[in-house]
Amino acid sequence: MKKFTNTHYRPNPARLHAPSSFTLRPINLGLLLALSAVLPRLAHAEHHADVIANASANPDAAVHQVVVSGSAADMPSGYAIKHSSTATKLDLSPRETPQSLTTVTREQMDDFKLDTLNQVLSNTNGVTVEKMETERNMYTARGFNIINFQFDGIGMPLNSNILHGDMDTGMIDRIDVLRGASGLINSTGNPSATVNYVRKRPTADFHTSGGISYGSWNARRFDVDVSGPLNAAGTVRARAVVAKKDADSYLDRYHNNNGSLYGVIEADLGKGTLLTVGHSYQKTSPTGTIWSGIPLFYSDDTPTDYSIHTNTAAKWSHWDALQNRSFAELKHNFNKDWIWKTTLGRNQLGTEAELFMAAGSADKITGLGLRPNQRLFRSDEGQTFFDTNLSGKYVIGGRQHDLDFGVNSGRSHYVTLTQFAAPIRTLLSESVAFAGEYSKPTKIDSTDFANYTEQRTSLYGATRLNLSDDAKLLLGANYTRVNYDGVDYGSIHKIETSQTSPYIGLVYDLSKTISAYGSYTSIFNPQIAKDINGHALEPVKGKSYELGVKGEFFNRKLNASGALFRVEQNNVAEEAGKIRGESYYVGKDGHSQGLEIDLSGEVARGWQVNSGYTTMTIKDSNGEQTRTYIPRQSFHLATTYQLPQFEKLKIGASVNWQSDIYKNYSATRRIEIPAYALLNLMASYDINKHVSLNFNINNVTNKKRYISLSGFSSHYAEPLSAKVSLNWKY
Repeated sequence: MKKFTNTHYRPNPARLHAPSSFTLRPINLGLLLALSAVLPRLAHAEHHADVIANASANPDAAVHQVVVSGSAADMPSGYAIKHSSTATKLDLSPRETPQSLTTVTREQMDDFKLDTLNQVLSNTNGVTVEKMETERNMYTARGFNIINFQFDGIGMPLNSNILHGDMDTGMIDRIDVLRGASGLINSTGNPSATVNYVRKRPTADFHTSGGISYGSWNARRFDVDVSGPLNAAGTVRARAVVAKKDADSYLDRYHNNNGSLYGVIEADLGKGTLLTVGHSYQKTSPTGTIWSGIPLFYSDDTPTDYSIHTNTAAKWSHWDALQNRSFAELKHNFNKDWIWKTTLGRNQLGTEAELFMAAGSADKITGLGLRPNQRLFRSDEGQTFFDTNLSGKYVIGGRQHDLDFGVNSGRSHYVTLTQFAAPIRTLLSESVAFAGEYSKPTKIDSTDFANYTEQRTSLYGATRLNLSDDAKLLLGANYTRVNYDGVDYGSIHKIETSQTSPYIGLVYDLSKTISAYGSYTSIFNPQIAKDINGHALEPVKGKSYELGVKGEFFNRKLNASGALFRVEQNNVAEEAGKIRGESYYVGKDGHSQGLEIDLSGEVARGWQVNSGYTTMTIKDSNGEQTRTYIPRQSFHLATTYQLPQFEKLKIGASVNWQSDIYKNYSATRRIEIPAYALLNLMASYDINKHVSLNFNINNVTNKKRYISLSGFSSHYAEPLSAKVSLNWKY
């Protein structure tokens, strides 16, 4: 891949407006109150189960026996987590975190063979995956685009709303999704969500695992994970993960080749000092790559209905993506209360593409009328980032409180080159456009490029005040300064701006297992769109308001939560007209509000669940529904059960349901997708303690549907498919 240095920033001109008040729909309030009623019943069931278990183990013991748990109780187990610093950088339990947090654990990824980021986020409550093309993806939460993707809590926002390629999850231990604004932990972004990849780390004991799988359309994948000490004393440990996938597709001519490597070493430099160094590499090399998608309408404005296998790409079309990510982390424990951690990272992200599309609308009878369009594209982004923070505990007023503060800095240099082939006037028929035989471009008509540098520097801090035995107040703020300098596709790209984002959250314990909470957070995002005077618009500002209840049950093996939320995004650029051929913009406001319910963990022995429900409204500047391609209601359930009569067998299913969506492309063109549910099944069988077999069937109902309505074209989603895997661990 030719070296360049990455993706141009294009603001999303959503037509939005926000009312001034935070109103709660009666159904949302009713559901939250219902959850409040259910959580105490869970708490009572937990207490009853503990009493029975204790009495069975020791019938002579007192009923109020106290059970002391060791450190093993804090280890992640099943589909639930016990600690996360994704929301505030403070190491808190989900119940102590005053914001909605959903986690997909390694066990869930293994059960349902969620081998890519798209598969994980498609199975995450409140998140929609807008797979616009085969290689470009957009993600939304609470009605707005997700642009913050972190590794171990650190990263730089996307320069656009789009993520290239589909990341392999082989090196990931779990994925946290923090919904709402996240200005405390991110320099800039949208009030949607932050996706945090928690990478695998070396283990103290030797461990190896892996698997090979074969599935529909000749899909083959293998992965190997090896970890353990490198010296007799165990003071130096390492871990390596290799994954490789090669697959054809239900789409004509599409083939994907994906390989990834991950290596990490950690060393104990002295008492309380740990050095960790790691690097990951991933390359995706697809051919027959869809750019834009298949036409949605005939020339008479009626919707098309092509074969599910239809692909507009030429055989030579491809869109390669390369990711190299390096990091070094130094952590020192001064004592049991204070920890200092510094991380230095470098990412090199590149793409190279030769693309073809058949645009326009064909005649319904003759099939003629599609316009060929060809493009060459290359990009490279180099990111360097640094974060250092100090966290610990202090005592005031006879109570112990938590504190975290630090500095974060990041620099990104982005270069892209787009070459447009000479226009071809000949219109194509559907049979020719979909056959993939169109020739490569022989002449470049024009070239455009972007070349700019982005610098971000943040000062952040948060304290968790222990007001009483039951009340904890979390206060924090992030001051960020952002500088852009360069050229973005013909326009000067120069911005200097700064903002302070506050954070406040209150958690009140209603019992030993149930808490109520409220929080307010904010975030901002610079934009390059210009007003009528040629000046860049002020940054987009996002805010999140949240009220909810959370619970943890069965020795913290089960987490439950319900939240009422309101998200506001103000001053989003909207095109207002043109002067001398150049567009100018005005800022518009908007909001979404709704309810989210989550349940994750072990509900009974051997029964794991990750489930969630979301309902919301999204309105524009006129108070009308907007972004109608995002479902207003969605439900997700992933569950497995280890049969007690036959413990070698585990069975499971996942269901993803969403309400109807639609998009008006013009006054006479409209696409609707009715509400639907996708059903996936799994089963695993332990041949012995080291080897197991997995069987997975996806989209059992074989539902035909468009994969996304976010753009002006689309393609069909994957139909019924199956996979068998042989796994081992030692």
